[in-house]
Formats: sequence, C-alpha cells, structure tokens
Amino acid sequence: MSKLVSVGKILNFHGIQGEAKVGFSRNQEEFFLGLKKVFIKKDNDYLPFEINSIRLHKNFALVKFKGITSINELLEFKGCLLFVEEEVIRETLEEDEFLIDELVGLNVCDMTGKDVGFIVGVSNNGATDLLSVRTKSGKVSLVPFVKAIVPEVDIKAKKVVVNNIEGLLD
Repeated sequence: MSKLVSVGKILNFHGIQGEAKVGFSRNQEEFFLGLKKVFIKKDNDYLPFEINSIRLHKNFALVKFKGITSINELLEFKGCLLFVEEEVIRETLEEDEFLIDELVGLNVCDMTGKDVGFIVGVSNNGATDLLSVRTKSGKVSLVPFVKAIVPEVDIKAKKVVVNNIEGLLD
C-alpha cells in the first residue's frame, strides 16, 4: 500500500441509517465530494471502505459507507481518522500546491540566497496558511504563505525563498 494521508475524522453519526458526520479541512469541499474510497484507521489497522454517497451539511460532510447500515455499525468508528492514498491527493493538486509534509523540513533562504532557517510546521489562521520557520537564532516566526512573501518553493532543491521584509524573521 502506498503512503496514506489523513483527510478527515468521523465525529459522530447522522440519523439512524449509519451515515457518518465527518469533519475535514476548510476549503476542501470539492475534493472531499469526489472521494470514492477511504481507509478508516481503527486501532493500528487501516480498513478500506467504499463510499456510497457524500453530501455537505453545514461545515461537515455526511458520508454513507458501503456495508454500514446502522448507528451500531458506525459507532465503533466514532473518533477515527479517514485516510486516502497520497496519489489521490496528488491528482488534484494545482501546480503551486503542495502537501504539508513536503514543506516541513525545507530550508528557508532570503531573496539574496542567504540561509535564514527551516520550516518546522504549517498552520492556517482562517485567512491564509502560515509557515512556521525556525530561524538561525532558534526563534519560530510565522510567515504568511502568499506569493508576495514566499515567491518560490522548490521541493526538489528542498528550499523555500522568502521575501524577508523587515521584522518578519527577526
């Protein structure tokens, strides 16, 4: 099996027919609606499940899995994470999109090529993604992941170029 990437979590049941209320990342509705198969991580096992239907309700997805027809059958999976094969995600990525784990660990340099630190994490503040950059001094700075501030990401060269405006990475 190829590498698996988490895409959601079963939060609860919805109705009595075994439909799952699933939380997922913001702005991923279109991707989530296109899923046909997922793996549910139960204990240390990844169990494959086909999806019969997915519909959006408020900020959640309501997912009907093939073979689960009642609340009782679904309850054992409450709180479990949903995964898909990495290739499924890669097929939907645009040219300038990346998986978070590809960015973590990349070196960060300024526009002159000077090494200023490395990425230790990626988060989202609701408006934009933020790169957590550990600078040479050991401080962690949050860098908005927007083209004006991060003009270049080179996964193959393992580096990110940052327009180090005053106070950004101090």
